[in-house]
Amino acid sequence: MGTSMNAVLSLRKNKGEGYTVRVILSYNQRKLAVSTNVFVMNAAHFNKNLFLSKDEPDYKIKNLKLGTIICKVRRFLLDYAPRPGKDSFLEDQVISIVKGKEKEEIKKFVDYIDEYIALKSNDGTKSVYEQTKRKILLFDPDCTFDSMDRKWLTEFEKWMAQTMKINAYAIHLRNIRAVFNYAIDEEITTLYPFRKFKIKHEETRKRCLTVDQLRMLRDYPVEEYQEKYRDMFMLMFYLIGINAADLFKLTDITPDGRIEYYRAKTHRLYSIKVESEAMEIINKYKGRKYLLNILDEYSNYKDFLHHMNDELKKIGKVERRGRGGTKILSPLFPDLSSYWSRHTWATFAAELDISKETIGKALGHADSSVTDIYINFDQNKIDDANRRVIDYLNN
Repeated sequence: MGTSMNAVLSLRKNKGEGYTVRVILSYNQRKLAVSTNVFVMNAAHFNKNLFLSKDEPDYKIKNLKLGTIICKVRRFLLDYAPRPGKDSFLEDQVISIVKGKEKEEIKKFVDYIDEYIALKSNDGTKSVYEQTKRKILLFDPDCTFDSMDRKWLTEFEKWMAQTMKINAYAIHLRNIRAVFNYAIDEEITTLYPFRKFKIKHEETRKRCLTVDQLRMLRDYPVEEYQEKYRDMFMLMFYLIGINAADLFKLTDITPDGRIEYYRAKTHRLYSIKVESEAMEIINKYKGRKYLLNILDEYSNYKDFLHHMNDELKKIGKVERRGRGGTKILSPLFPDLSSYWSRHTWATFAAELDISKETIGKALGHADSSVTDIYINFDQNKIDDANRRVIDYLNN
């Protein structure tokens, strides 16, 4: 309870006989008197600290009631910081407590993020919303649908922009918008601050290699410890830019030479023909429980992926200088990451004039107007597209 707030009991003389016990709230040089429904026959029976003496009829019951009321009020004040001047919310809460009609605690926006997260099954999606929740808790932990107007969004955006790039903080704004849409659908709120608030987007640089660059990477005499990371990048390319979460959890190849799996991100079914170039790498890194041995060596594929992305950026000329043989790196592609395999495959396919529809289906881009699962699309078109892309690289 702040030094500017206090709550005590006092008596008020009734028009007839006796007195009514009141709670007197003092804050910001203001006073609020709220009557309880406890009545006292004689003022001499009352002491604001000890409550009622034994001389008052039913003193035990009345003292229990008064003690409960004043404790609830003071407990509320302990956690409350009053607003300047008249604080209507504070007064309403105290009145509700004294009258025995405490209002339900107002749910905060982060509580609804938790609700929304609980509806999601994908761990990656959950993680992204958890990150948004942490950002909000740092910026304004008590915000609600009512307080999050366009001005709030603008201030939140400015705050994030101090340490984040546009596309990074735009993710959090889109997540907030998704929770608002959820709340509107569930008739929790009718408010929607995004009507006049535009989420910014910055075009990203192309994240792909040219044919010559990929050939160079494929054939480059990498250091021994880098070979596995380079091979995994090439395998991802040969398997149409497959995501690491899906690749490293594959368990087998079908009798007709395909990998089939439900993509972790979309839960849609995929089937990719394993070409000879891919099979050569798979055989090189054959796993025990899984198709590849990555999870034989790492408990979490993300740990391997982190190392892989770090080392891909370092592939290139290495010189040793000085007595200690300090490594001086001249990376071929200092921004390279596993995700470039996907963009590179799509770029090669476009250069070969493969249709956008086939490229989109091969990459698993969802089409809201299409309800059939991916496997129903003419698989031969995708198989042919992938073979053409690989031949384009080889030739």
